[in-house]
Amino acid sequence: MKETMTDKWAQLDVAMSASSLKTIKERFAEDKDRAAKYTLEAAGWMLDYSKNRIDEKVMKALVKLAKESNLKEEIEKMFTGKKINATEGRAVLHTALRNLNKADKVKVDGKDVLKDVRKVLDQMGDFSDKVRQGKWKGFAGKRIKNVVNIGIGGSDLGPVMANIALTPYTKRNMKFFFVSNVDSTHLAETLRAVKANETLFIIASKTFTTQETMSNALAAKDWFLAEAKKAGLKKADAEAAVAKHFVAVSTAAKEVAAFGIDTKNMFGFWDWVGGRYSLPSAIGLSLMLAIGRNNYKKLLKGYYKMDRHFRTARFERNMPVILALLGILYHNGYGAESYCVLPYDQYLSRFPAYLQQMDMESNGKCVDKDGNGVEYSTGPIEWGEPGTNGQHSFYQLIHQGTHLIPCDFIGCCKTHNPIGDLHDKLMANLFAQTEALAFGKTAEECAAEGVEKKLIPFKTFEGNKPTNTLLCDQLTPETLGALVALYEHKVFVQGVIWNVYSYDQWGVQLGKVLAKGVLTDLTAKKPALKHDSSTNQLIVRYRKAVGR
Repeated sequence: MKETMTDKWAQLDVAMSASSLKTIKERFAEDKDRAAKYTLEAAGWMLDYSKNRIDEKVMKALVKLAKESNLKEEIEKMFTGKKINATEGRAVLHTALRNLNKADKVKVDGKDVLKDVRKVLDQMGDFSDKVRQGKWKGFAGKRIKNVVNIGIGGSDLGPVMANIALTPYTKRNMKFFFVSNVDSTHLAETLRAVKANETLFIIASKTFTTQETMSNALAAKDWFLAEAKKAGLKKADAEAAVAKHFVAVSTAAKEVAAFGIDTKNMFGFWDWVGGRYSLPSAIGLSLMLAIGRNNYKKLLKGYYKMDRHFRTARFERNMPVILALLGILYHNGYGAESYCVLPYDQYLSRFPAYLQQMDMESNGKCVDKDGNGVEYSTGPIEWGEPGTNGQHSFYQLIHQGTHLIPCDFIGCCKTHNPIGDLHDKLMANLFAQTEALAFGKTAEECAAEGVEKKLIPFKTFEGNKPTNTLLCDQLTPETLGALVALYEHKVFVQGVIWNVYSYDQWGVQLGKVLAKGVLTDLTAKKPALKHDSSTNQLIVRYRKAVGR
């Protein structure tokens, strides 16, 4: 290993050192059954991980590492509601949000949470039916044609990603918009595209205090009131109309009511749901409005299938565990600082961005569960782009650059939009890229093709670049749910092995706190300017530019 860890890593170190003497190409040459040996299926997805720098000894050592990290026990703690988010004293129960087994009970502080989960799901379903069927009308008696979700982080990335991913299942006579950035441009451009009397705003904030979300929500409300008055409503009637056009995903009833939202239209969720894992909670309300309650339940079914697989399958045939262990191998064993997620489906265009938060906010930690600084690397940098776009952008670095970048390729055998042979070409590129990365091209092969001698070094590909390939028949609500759950559990497994708390995110707080003081200095008549010289200088420059 490149870094000193505990003794439990020793066997992996030995196995990896021996395995690295042979390339992926040599491994395939000596084992005709390699592809079948390193392929498995679960919840509608096939994982081919044969194009990795592994052999049986490496995989056994990786599984042993998982077992010695008490992974099985930690999985059960999560699924049964133990408070594994110790720094905040919370359970971690996003799996309860999609538990479809009516016989199950999951208790937190002695209370079965599944009853509340199903109650909120029914509430969401009834509301979405009214909106989608045109029974929920705005102040002018018109049906809702536009939905604007205002949130940030997990209250935005999940709904955005899933709404795009499931576009073929959406109600096409409705348009969906997502506002997250406190940059006024994000809200302004959205409001230009909608009419107040046909628009529903979803304000997604658990506490109804999130600065970016509430700033945008209040600005949207001001715009709505102004538009309602332009339409002829009196002030009191315009304020009453807020309840027809704004709903909340929150638990702060007092603040929601003060905003002007009827608390009957407040959809709750719980402190054991982390933002980046909240898509199957009420945070998914905009998605249910888009795809309908039946398709939303199919999404939950996909989640549930992968959850069951993760909880019950032995580690040697467990898809999330395998992905996590391979990530550990490259990050800690080979020193790979990042990995790339490459969906060959345009509908998954925001999936890499969604995974960035899930992974890097979860495991971007520098202290272990005992509060001691870690002596090893955690939390790889995650990035990616859809389809063949990346091939004309950054694949050069992956193929011939100096960085080792493991890649996950994601593809769907069937397209929702068959046009000529475009899908065949798309999938041909996916399969060819994994082949090229694994096997490369030797100088001898270049010479045999007649490549000019002086150009051979430039046209030689080292190969031996690791990839995983994930395939499903088609991207559906069910397969999307399973895919998201797959990566959720992968992140969990890696957090267990690194011995870090994956479900808090204290690192995002400091900047938020400091921003309040900076904001005061930006807007005050006489700023205190008690920051460092650089920050003070920036504040002065800004104030001068805006005439303060």
